[in-house]
Amino acid sequence: MTGRDARRTHVDERATGLVLVSHSALLAGGVVELAAQMAPDVVLRPAGGTDDARLGTSFDVVERAIAAELDAGCSGVVLLADIGSARMTAEAVIEALEDPRVVLAGGAFVEGAVAAAVAAQTGGDVAQVVDAVAHASRQVALELPREPAAPDAPIRVPDGGEPPRVHLDLGLDGPGAPDAPGHREVARRTATVRNHDGLHARPAAALVRLVGTYDATVLVDGASAASLLAVMGLGLRRGQEVSLEASGADREDAVVAVADAFEAAFGER
Repeated sequence: MTGRDARRTHVDERATGLVLVSHSALLAGGVVELAAQMAPDVVLRPAGGTDDARLGTSFDVVERAIAAELDAGCSGVVLLADIGSARMTAEAVIEALEDPRVVLAGGAFVEGAVAAAVAAQTGGDVAQVVDAVAHASRQVALELPREPAAPDAPIRVPDGGEPPRVHLDLGLDGPGAPDAPGHREVARRTATVRNHDGLHARPAAALVRLVGTYDATVLVDGASAASLLAVMGLGLRRGQEVSLEASGADREDAVVAVADAFEAAFGER
């Protein structure tokens, strides 16, 4: 068994594991490798391709991956599938197992897997991990145009203006989302990005894990620090100054901890 096949052979009983179902063994393994960078303690298993190494899906491959997760001590297993028949295969295995600990999450395969891994790393149960997949997928949807542009259609930009922005109201407010307007006590700090390559995936995931340990809503330049995709979407570069805000019971401790983590480059120095 390689590091790509499973990140750990035994986990705490309450941990949630992930199985990535794909038509391609290389794709499933690659996404596992990516997600593992953000969640080193989560059991991640690829279930890609067929038993004879062809493109396709296999009931037995998926079933073995789930069994290995449960044998490793996972209290629950969340499956993600790439397209079409991969989802059908995952559903068939789950139906045959009749085990309430095993569920299939619908959503973006790569972004959902990363978000799910981070949620599991911070102690999320099956329901919370599934919710993280859905939340990440809605954020991906925000980047899509409302309607596909006609072929070769020019983008009309007002004189002296910018291309119009498309906003889709997909109900992203939820755990970790900015509070609704109103009176709230807020702790504020500023911090500087110290990481040589900016706030890329690994330090961004470390930030999300850190924020998850406090009873507080933390914003970095207005983006929810509880959302990996929101943080990475800021595109923060080395030397850039950011504003930090925290509200909630642990706001003071949270904002100090986050500021200190920025100063320490999230352990990369």
